[in-house]
Parts: sequence; structure tokens; C-alpha cells
Amino acid sequence: MNSKVENLPPHVLLFPFPAHSHVHSLLKLAELLCHRGLRVTFLVADQTHSRLVNDTAVRSHFDRYSGRFRFQNLHDGLLPKDRTVPEFPSSFLEAAKPRFEDVLVAGKSSITCIIVDVMMLSFAVDVAGQVGVPIMCHPNSCPSDLWAVRCVPKLIEAGEIPFQGGDLDVLVENIPGFEGLIRRRDLSSFLRAGDLSDKNFQYIANGACQAHRVRMILNTFEELEGPALAQIRSRCPGIYAVGPFHEHLKTKLAPTIPSNNLKKEDMSCIAWLDEQPLRSVIYVSFGSIAVMSNDQLLELWHGLKNSGKSFLWVLPNVADKEWKNQLPPEFLIEDASGKGNIVAWAPQEEVLAHKAVGGFLTHSGWNSTLESMVAGVPMICWPFFGDQLFISRLVAEVWKLGLDMKDTCDRVVIENVVKEVMETRREEFMQAVDQMAQLAKNAVCKGGSSYSNLDRLIEDIRSLDNDSKE
Repeated sequence: MNSKVENLPPHVLLFPFPAHSHVHSLLKLAELLCHRGLRVTFLVADQTHSRLVNDTAVRSHFDRYSGRFRFQNLHDGLLPKDRTVPEFPSSFLEAAKPRFEDVLVAGKSSITCIIVDVMMLSFAVDVAGQVGVPIMCHPNSCPSDLWAVRCVPKLIEAGEIPFQGGDLDVLVENIPGFEGLIRRRDLSSFLRAGDLSDKNFQYIANGACQAHRVRMILNTFEELEGPALAQIRSRCPGIYAVGPFHEHLKTKLAPTIPSNNLKKEDMSCIAWLDEQPLRSVIYVSFGSIAVMSNDQLLELWHGLKNSGKSFLWVLPNVADKEWKNQLPPEFLIEDASGKGNIVAWAPQEEVLAHKAVGGFLTHSGWNSTLESMVAGVPMICWPFFGDQLFISRLVAEVWKLGLDMKDTCDRVVIENVVKEVMETRREEFMQAVDQMAQLAKNAVCKGGSSYSNLDRLIEDIRSLDNDSKE
């Protein structure tokens, strides 16, 4: 073999599912690998690549890893009608399989290993096996929920899903490690729906089961999810808990970390926060996908206004130049006596770290939850779908970092929970989040659990590279 090739560092191909949070998380993992001297190809769907290039500083940021990082486009060939929710996941996965196989065949000789989004595992494990390239996966979700989804066969066998009747407070007993804690209403939305023949259900459940056949790189830390990690380890050939990714990068690169957002950020909200008193603002954001009805928007707005607290609210689904004019008249910021600030998108990590922010009303996405933990900001959880339902239960009942108001959108409830987090139980929640933030920071420092697990991951990838060159 050419000695020049032999001297090159290991080459890892990363392949995220083309959704905001999935790309965001794997880009951070990509940078952790680049920082440790590995070469990375980031395979990404055309539409997502265009948004990264046009709306973020990711390309210029990764220029520092010249020769070690590159984007590669995957042409999915989907039409606009195929990109609608909820059809998009199954449409993309079906279109991506043959194109992914072509990429692997073409690059087989240079790729040390593949790290794919867990959503891709329904086909990626078999494709990688046929081509002969080692594969790992990154579940862009809470590992505790991943474990719950892995228990789907057991839940079906026990008759716990699909469930009959409308009582969502019945306890689910066949998720080892979570007995007596998880209710039907806390299960991922596709399990609550109960349609076991649904394509998206099949892909997600199959991916969770496939994940236990390969090594998994998890955006979590041992001190946060020890019970779930112990269960996963009993069935998985290897896991690496190396999170929180964003905090790991901060210890190495601060303050030069890009946001990786796929939307343009309104930086004016930081100047607005600078003018607010300490811990006086409730930050409100439900991610990039959630769609709320006008009734829900109004209930939330009235609840926030009636709480008397200042709020910074991200409303991404009205993000064009006339977006304020599309809001109901009741949303006029002047009506909130100057206490409200509504933006189309915000630099979330910077917002959560701001001294004026005292609470986070969130959809409980995994990235958002970790960012809030590290920033030491208590949460009010209003989840929409997927693992968000499970995470919100953990936040409130296991980690004690806030409150869970899932399945509720009532102005009186919202007013009360905001006051509870920002006033009556503020000291209690601040003590809990401060302790968790410190555990997270300790995990990524030298000698910490995530630091050591990242070392182990790098060593194992280098071992795979040495094996391929022998």
C-alpha cells in the first residue's frame, strides 16, 4: 500500500438525518473528531447543505480543519410534496438507501468507519456489512428514551402497546429500570398513537433495535443517565457516552463555536436581554418543527403575559419579513407593556447562558434539554412528539430540574407554572440545575467520564484504521 495513504489519519464518514437537531448534533460530534486529528466527511442532503452554507458560519468555521473536514452532498431526489411531515422520514429513508450505497462503494478504500444517525440504521447496517465498512451510530435522542423504544417487543408481548382506552396515566411496567415512573402519556408519540403498521413507527422501532447491534456514540454523560446506560450496555457491544457535545467543544474551543443552526438568527434579542434584570426573563422556544394552532398561541401568550414576567419567544414558523403582521392582534408587543420580545429565531446557547434568563419554556428536545442543563436554567416542559414526551417526564420527576405540563395548553396553568419556576420554587430549582450543570462540566473535563469515553472512542477508531491497513 502507498505509504502516503498509510500515514493519513483515520477517515470517518458521518451521515445525519436531514432535520435541524440531527444535523446540529452530528456537526458537533464531527468537530470533536476533527479536533482529535481525524478526517471527517459530512454527508448531507442537498437541501440541508444549502441551508448550512447560506445561513450559518459552519463552512468558514471548519476551515480551521483544512484537509480534515469536508461536506459531501447526497442527492435525495425528493419532490416538495415528499418533504412534508409526517411523510418525510419514510420518503427520505427510502430515497437515501441506494444513494448511500453508491457513496460507500465509491469511497470504500478510504473510509475507516461510518457513523450514521440512528434513523438510518434501518438500512445502513446491512449496506455497510455488504460493502465491508465498520459502522457505528449516533442516536440523536435521549438514551433513556432509546432504551424505552428498544423495549417495544417486550411492551407488545405484555399487551402494554398498543393500548386501549383514553386513560394516559396508567403506568407502563415493562421498561426495565423505569418501573413505576413512566405513564402511557410519557411514551414516545408513535407508541401512544398505537399504529404498529405505520411506516415511520417501523423505521424508528427497527432503528432502535438495530442500534444494539453496533457501537453507539451518545450525547449524554454517565452521571445523568446511569440506569439507562447500564440497561443499554447489557445488550449493546459498546457505547460511548461523550456528552454534552456542546460543552465538550466549549472546553476546547471557546469562544469560537458556531451555532450550526439551519435558520438565520436574530441577534437583536441579545441586546434586548442585556437591558433586562438578572434572572427575570422566561425564554420560550419549541424548536424548528413544531406547529401550534392559533388557539394554542393565544393561550401561551396570555399565560406568559398574565405571569407578569418578561419573555423572549422564538416563533420560527412565521419567519418571513412580514412575520409580525401575521400574528393575531392580541400578540402586539405593546400590549405586553414592553415585557415581551418575539423573534423568528435566536442563538439558543447564547440566550440560555445570558444572566437575564431565569427559565426555559421548552418542547424538551434533547439538544435543548442538555443546553438548558449546562446553562443552569430550570425548565417548563411542553413536549410535542417523539422522545420529547419521555424527556419531559425525566426533567420533572427524575432530575427535578423543572415542571412538566404535557398535554395541557391553558393560560391559567401556564401562568402558574411560570410563577412556580421563576418565583415560588426558584431556589429549589436553581439548586438542582446548578448541581447538574457542574456534573456535566466535570464530565467533559480531563479525568471526567465523557472525556475518558471520548479518548476510548478515538482509540477504537484508530484501531479500526490500523486493522484496515494490515
